[in-house]
Amino acid sequence: MQLLTTLCVRYVERLMPDPYLFAVILTVLVVAPVALLVDGATPAGVLKAWYRGVWGSQNIFTFAFQMVLILVTGYTLAEAPILRRAIIGVASKPTNQVQAALLCFGVSAVLSLLNWGLGLVAGALVARQVAKRLAGAHFGYLIAAAFMGFIVWTQGLSSSIALANTDVGSPINVIHKLTGVVVPLKLTIFQPYSWLAVIVVLVLLALAIRRMEPTKPLEPDPEIFEDEGPVVPPPVGSRTFAEWLENLWILNVAVFAAGITYFWLSGFALNISSMVMLFTVTGALLHRTPIRFIRAFSGAARVTGPLLLQYPLYGGIVGLLGYVPAGSGKPLQTVLAAALVTGAGQHTLPFLTFVGSIVISLFVPSGGGHWAVQGPVAVDSALAIGQHSPAYLGLISMSVAVGEAVANMIQPFWLLPLLAIAKLNVRQVMGFTIVAFLIGTAVFGAALLIAPYVL
Repeated sequence: MQLLTTLCVRYVERLMPDPYLFAVILTVLVVAPVALLVDGATPAGVLKAWYRGVWGSQNIFTFAFQMVLILVTGYTLAEAPILRRAIIGVASKPTNQVQAALLCFGVSAVLSLLNWGLGLVAGALVARQVAKRLAGAHFGYLIAAAFMGFIVWTQGLSSSIALANTDVGSPINVIHKLTGVVVPLKLTIFQPYSWLAVIVVLVLLALAIRRMEPTKPLEPDPEIFEDEGPVVPPPVGSRTFAEWLENLWILNVAVFAAGITYFWLSGFALNISSMVMLFTVTGALLHRTPIRFIRAFSGAARVTGPLLLQYPLYGGIVGLLGYVPAGSGKPLQTVLAAALVTGAGQHTLPFLTFVGSIVISLFVPSGGGHWAVQGPVAVDSALAIGQHSPAYLGLISMSVAVGEAVANMIQPFWLLPLLAIAKLNVRQVMGFTIVAFLIGTAVFGAALLIAPYVL
């Protein structure tokens, strides 16, 4: 395992560009097959399709804003005083870097199953606290372990594809649009093929993390601890009316009560928007006063800068994948997705959809946005072979979801917030996560080959 990890680290350090340049290269790589495989494609049409995906009528901004809010609200919640103290307390337990890495991995995995934004950042925050007190640790190894826990987020309660399947009003509920069927969570994330695979993956990754321990240290940049100064005490003396309002805790309680009441009235509907709402109002409650919540939210928003820079580029890639010349032709996304499932049957379609999902996720690293690209072809393929049951359609949607989760281990898009928290570059982390990609591909692939036989 150490030899494999060392090899992966070496090649990532030599070949992996900055994630922004990675997105630019992917854009260039998409243009060539569009020109070759899409009938009637023209340079002007390609450029217009790219523009529509970035800034035009088909832009990705609505979904991107939802994803950014899930990340920011999760980070804000993790920074609440009670949770921050818990993180510091937990980070004081490890006595060596293997224990520390397993801790970061476990925290990230458990919380990713609850909310991907919370899980994504909490493991990194634990890693930061561990590195602060544990001399001689390899900080990139700790951050990589935290990111590996993120591999199970698509089988958690904030899985964008699984949640979209439950919401008839969701613009990415592909199954309902094509069949009129609503697929509940019990037929996706709570199926045995999903949660059993999660257990196996987590066990194998824990063993791998233990075996890939690096021998050389990587100290964290001291600047990452500059924002951990003491909490500013409230001003002494009489407050102005504005300061009184900023510290009026009952306002946060009212916001929390309103959010929970709506959640109850909605029938406890879990979707992307409700998850954003729940973590926002819970974060407000735990930060107690409005001004503390505002400051925590503003601090959390700083880590989203790299995402905001790159999301438009991936929106442009989505536009290119969906480009159809006026009057005829099939978009590249349809050509690719259909080619990957050609000849598939009832028992092989989920696995081939999973493989296609890994490939497409390199170009569209977003669960919901990816489902909008691959979902129609995957669902149409299932219908074409006579599979109309909600359980099978749920399996197809999860095939796409877990493919995206596995591909994240070699696609740096969702690693960016952790890199911002840790002030590391992608080459110091991703060499470790390639091992997680290999393990996840093997386990989830096997689960999807077995699942059609037991539905």
